[in-house]
Amino acid sequence: MHESRGRVHQINVSAGGVPKYPVAAALVGPLGLEGDTHHDTKSHGGPDRAVCLCPLELIERLRDEGHPAFPGSMGENLTLEGLEWSQVVPGARLSVGEDVLIEVTSYTTPCYKIAGSFADGRFVRVSQNLYPGESRVYARVLRGGLIRTGDPVRLVLSVAPEPTSS
Repeated sequence: MHESRGRVHQINVSAGGVPKYPVAAALVGPLGLEGDTHHDTKSHGGPDRAVCLCPLELIERLRDEGHPAFPGSMGENLTLEGLEWSQVVPGARLSVGEDVLIEVTSYTTPCYKIAGSFADGRFVRVSQNLYPGESRVYARVLRGGLIRTGDPVRLVLSVAPEPTSS
């Protein structure tokens, strides 16, 4: 396995809901990014869903398919680029910038609130069950700190991907 390295393309926060808007830098703590909150705390947020990640490459594929998705439109906190996304699976750990260490906890369940990112409103386009490898993921914060747009991201612990169910 080659080492998967990438960078933070965009950091996104909001006072609740989508889209999330870009910021140049953010402090990351046990419950996520400073300045980012959720209207629905039952479905979003908390220690195991502190940070939502999405690859820029997925957003670009969606745009190529005619969807109006853009960084932050699907509620992700970090839009990352250059990582081998097939290795960003539950249990994988990523270092972000100089200080932050996160661990992927789960694939996200797409929500109707991101339907505006899709030309046909079919937000299930980013469902891991229906489109393996085309999902956002949630992560817990193992070590917090400051992150900035452009910071390096490195996969520091890789795990075998879970088999997909059909």
